[in-house]
Amino acid sequence: MYTFQPGFYIDVRTEEVYETNISYTLGNLDESKVRKYKAAFIRVFDGTLWYYSATSDLDHIQEEIDKLCQAGKPNADILNHPIVKAFEVNRDECLQFSSQSVSDVNKEKKENLLKSFFPVLSEYPAIKMWKSVYIDAKKIINIVTSKGADVTFDMQRAGFSIQMSFSEGEKRLAERYSKVMNTFEALPDDTDALKAFIAKCQDFMNHAKPVSPGKFTVILSPEAAGVFAHESFGHKSESDFMVGDETMKREWALGKKVGSDILSIVDSGLESGSGYTPYDDEGTKAKKTYLIKDGILTGRLHSASTAALLEEGVTGNARAMNFEYEPIVRMTTTYILPGEKTLEQLISEVEDGFLVETIKHGSGLSTFTIAPSLSYRIQNGKVTEPVNISVISGTVFDTLSEIDGVSDKLELLSFVTGGCGKMEQYPLPVGFGGPYVRVKNMTVQ
Repeated sequence: MYTFQPGFYIDVRTEEVYETNISYTLGNLDESKVRKYKAAFIRVFDGTLWYYSATSDLDHIQEEIDKLCQAGKPNADILNHPIVKAFEVNRDECLQFSSQSVSDVNKEKKENLLKSFFPVLSEYPAIKMWKSVYIDAKKIINIVTSKGADVTFDMQRAGFSIQMSFSEGEKRLAERYSKVMNTFEALPDDTDALKAFIAKCQDFMNHAKPVSPGKFTVILSPEAAGVFAHESFGHKSESDFMVGDETMKREWALGKKVGSDILSIVDSGLESGSGYTPYDDEGTKAKKTYLIKDGILTGRLHSASTAALLEEGVTGNARAMNFEYEPIVRMTTTYILPGEKTLEQLISEVEDGFLVETIKHGSGLSTFTIAPSLSYRIQNGKVTEPVNISVISGTVFDTLSEIDGVSDKLELLSFVTGGCGKMEQYPLPVGFGGPYVRVKNMTVQ
């Protein structure tokens, strides 16, 4: 396919992309468009420097390769360079969505999915503003390298989000109802589920009470626990932050006790959802990587470069937002593994605490904050009333150690809009989630 000059490591990543974006505000169409393109990202490494090129002119990829090679210096020993040796040589075709491609679904059908919810939204006077969004994306990626790798795989997601602003008198609430799947056919059009969620939101807005600040036991929903795992621990597991930093290497040494014995966190590109990617953007096969196992730090996420520099194995986490960017170390689907207790058992063992069901946002690395949305008081082992919590916070290591209960059912989630941000690459689709997680001594405000 391509002529690779000796003395260089070279890879070519081509992407065939299909995307749909549809949005309505109060039933009025804002946008309905489909975008298709093919493009490529080319890298050349001479053992000292990397040379890059991005192009949408696929007929002239060979010329781009030759130009990059002219800028570098041939290295007769390039195949023995530690970074080059770290690259896997896979040859595979993994096309999961050929028979249920979002590109084969008529755009009108996607619009009608959103429109099916309009009558429900119009039933409730308390909903003063709403916006509905449908997004899908499919990529077919081919990666060819001078080491002999040749992999082709596809990734796909489809989802909708209904953002609602409630208002009655002085009371306000903003919430969203969303679903993300890997195919359009799997998306639910269940209006009864939307009605039940709206009723829950209205009840919360009308009856939520303020809380007194302090330290409490808090049960985090899969959404809240997943965002915590992603923001507060997942980014710390991206190994590029410790390259050349001896202090960080010591602080994050593998084998270190970092959490409760019942806590395990993994990252895997093999899970269904927005983080699904059977290979990363360097052609490394996806793996299930234990970041924490039984409270012990057991792994971190790598590209070929960081794996070589830290003398560890590749994990399939070199990802690029699109053809314009180089692959960097990124999460795929990061989640907490389930335990043995039911949610009912977790609640029954709490004398005075809170249950966080949905959140507005979460952030932080060493110290984290989560802004809850729908939250409830727990008293004497029972959920009693809705409460308004501004923020819950803590330090990462303290919180990991204070986990004393994990429910037995895993729920994986994805956000329809947005995604993970790192450096200039935003938004990258990722997955997150977990079971319900109970944490002692969280700061509640």
